[in-house]
Amino acid sequence: MEGDQRISKEPLIAKEEQFPCSDDKNGGSICMVLLCTAVSVWGSFVFGVAVGFSATTQAQIREDLNLSLGEFSVFGSIVTIGALVGAVASGRITDFIGRKGAMSSSAVVCIIGWLAIYFAKGPISLDIGRVCTGYGVGVFSYVVPVFIAEIAPKTLRGMLTTLNQLFIVLGVSMTYIIGTIITWRMLVLTGLIPCIILLVGLTFIPESPRWLAKVGRQNEFESSLRKLRGKGADISEEATEIMEYITTNENVPKARIQDAFQRQYIRPVTVGVGLMFFQQFGGVNGILFYASEIFKSAGFASGNLGTILIACFQVPVTLLAAVLMDRSGRRPLLMISASGLFFGSFITAISFYLKSHGIYPEFSPGLALTGILVYIGTFSIGMGGIPWVIMSEIFPIHIKGIGGSLVTIMSWFGSWVVSYFFNFLMSWSSHGTFFIFSAVCALGLVFIFKVVPETKGSTLEEIQESMKPTLPK
Repeated sequence: MEGDQRISKEPLIAKEEQFPCSDDKNGGSICMVLLCTAVSVWGSFVFGVAVGFSATTQAQIREDLNLSLGEFSVFGSIVTIGALVGAVASGRITDFIGRKGAMSSSAVVCIIGWLAIYFAKGPISLDIGRVCTGYGVGVFSYVVPVFIAEIAPKTLRGMLTTLNQLFIVLGVSMTYIIGTIITWRMLVLTGLIPCIILLVGLTFIPESPRWLAKVGRQNEFESSLRKLRGKGADISEEATEIMEYITTNENVPKARIQDAFQRQYIRPVTVGVGLMFFQQFGGVNGILFYASEIFKSAGFASGNLGTILIACFQVPVTLLAAVLMDRSGRRPLLMISASGLFFGSFITAISFYLKSHGIYPEFSPGLALTGILVYIGTFSIGMGGIPWVIMSEIFPIHIKGIGGSLVTIMSWFGSWVVSYFFNFLMSWSSHGTFFIFSAVCALGLVFIFKVVPETKGSTLEEIQESMKPTLPK
């Protein structure tokens, strides 16, 4: 149908002149946009805590609850099973109960999960809690960047959406640092408290005007738009654009999973799913989930130093990525990132190879630390956050739920595969494991160069139009 070919004008993307915090009759307000972003990224923080929780707690939990390596591997990786379920449901849930509704319901599920972990006396309660937290972060991983992208000005969209990754990193880093000095049960609070902050914060911010218009809640739509643009702003033109878009797409059939594989959508699906494939199968969650044990395997007496260095290194690099996102563009950062991931994995593989063969064993720990820091730093500057930014940009509104779910499913499926099999791969061959990761990262660099478009400085309409296939003349 012709309607399927229509691309949204994305009227919810703020106009460039709408940056001052003060309200006036010509401008708008960026303050509410910033508040909405600040509240929503607490979901990303919980995501980071869930990912980093097993890295510093492995020895404590195994000793306290008498878990085998296999039982802890299940605990460490089963969060991704819950996240996979959350990813499958995320698009539909977000479209059905709204962006705020999806975030609040996920926060409640995460609270239940963290409490189950806190009071655990054995592996069953641990795993149930881990699945619940996984489900919550599976939904968060989709809805947070989508919500931010729908309300952010195009010149700040990359930076604000990258705050999603920054708060994931902050969650991981805080878990790594605090986890070295407190018990694993107390560490649960780093995931529990942010969920409560998010629930409270959501009561103070508006729902996405785009979603409100889509479901026909006209009065709430206008109220939300006015809050985002400022009380004195003239929203009539923008509101008309939104409603015209909604009216135009009323006759478009409801999206089904198979629609994502139609010719006009196959490129955005390929870009989104492909980036998540290389993000995950490059090994990042194996490293993040089991960082402490990696450093012990490399020859360190304790893994705490390495995990603290990772924590301190990630945050400034991710901040740098947020600043550069809307200046240098997505593609250059992705290519630098993929190159760094290759070299970081390769250096780490060499360190384990030297250690296993007794060659310069005194250099092995330092070389492993260098490789891991290069890997984590370059991941944070590109492949960590940019795939989520691009996912939020490339799908038209009527296919966004389906397309976003596919991308999120790939992310969490890859995360489960890597996190579950990582300990077993390391037992098989430490250097072989990292050589495999380096090969995947090299292929990812080729994929980015050949397939991924630049989206910097373009409206969502322009991005989505550029993703459509060229018709033969």
